[in-house]
Amino acid sequence: MAIDVYREWLGIPEGPRPPDHYQLLRLVQFEDAADKIRANYKKLNAHVRKYASGQYSVESQDLLNELAKAMLCLVDVERKREYDKGLGREFEEERTPSGRRPMESLLVEQQLISEGQLKEARDYADRSGLSLRDALVQMKMVEPAAAAQAYAEELGIPYLDLTDLLPDDDVLDRVPRKLVKQHSFLPLFVDQDRLIIAAIDLIDHEIEDDLRMRFDVPVRCVLAAPFAINQAISKYYAPGLRNEVVEEVKPNSTKGATAKKAATTTAAPKAAAPRRASALSPEERKQRQQLGMIGFCWSFVLAYGLNWLLSPANAGFSFKITLPVFVIVPGLTGIYVWQTCFKK
Repeated sequence: MAIDVYREWLGIPEGPRPPDHYQLLRLVQFEDAADKIRANYKKLNAHVRKYASGQYSVESQDLLNELAKAMLCLVDVERKREYDKGLGREFEEERTPSGRRPMESLLVEQQLISEGQLKEARDYADRSGLSLRDALVQMKMVEPAAAAQAYAEELGIPYLDLTDLLPDDDVLDRVPRKLVKQHSFLPLFVDQDRLIIAAIDLIDHEIEDDLRMRFDVPVRCVLAAPFAINQAISKYYAPGLRNEVVEEVKPNSTKGATAKKAATTTAAPKAAAPRRASALSPEERKQRQQLGMIGFCWSFVLAYGLNWLLSPANAGFSFKITLPVFVIVPGLTGIYVWQTCFKK
């Protein structure tokens, strides 16, 4: 006849088998003190080991494993929280300093992630230096749009699906492409004397002041998914689609502030200096880098030709001519390629 080790060895009354972790470790329900949990575990572990060498050695080992698993669960804060919720425990709702619910609580409530996945994502975010939102998306636990919506609710600002609207061309023209790409936002339109912009995160005060000066109205930010923002920037600020904005800064003697005058210009007849790699789209940058590498390779062919022209007839290798040519020509070419094609 099988022995009820829970009742005979641990004194646990009749009831569900196996008992929950608190009953197993002889703890009050939802005990939170880790030192109390560990102390009870050590006491029961020593007691059960008394049966390890007798006829109930197998039962003893199984129960020791159960005790260890129960203890490890209850001293792990995240696992314990998830386990307690499964037993019906209600926790006080987490809030941000502004009084709103954090993004992760919303995602757990919507059953888009579990407590275990949340802990895994937090660990990954700490190791990689990412935000929790980006970690959840990179680990493919949450769709980018769902993460952006939950984050917008945490911040207390609206979420916007950019596929639902068309930005105002006049507004787009007044903000430089470089500024938009560098800070990952998209100007949309002016609504009720406010400039509406879509962004990945709240913009900093410096950019907000810049936009307020350009449009002479306050700025209101809405949130969108990072992929949607980047896709919209590539679409509405494609190379050649818009005139660049030229800034003319003049001092304002009456107010003691700086006034900015924005004007659009058409293409000038004289050639402009090459744009830096950071101002190009990914496709343009890749194409320029490929051309730069081809040019760098051809610099060695040019150096060989110059060496052949400059060296005396039938002189073979001339250290005084060959070495400088093969250092200077590819060297200068390499510097130019780095500056124009790779340096951000």
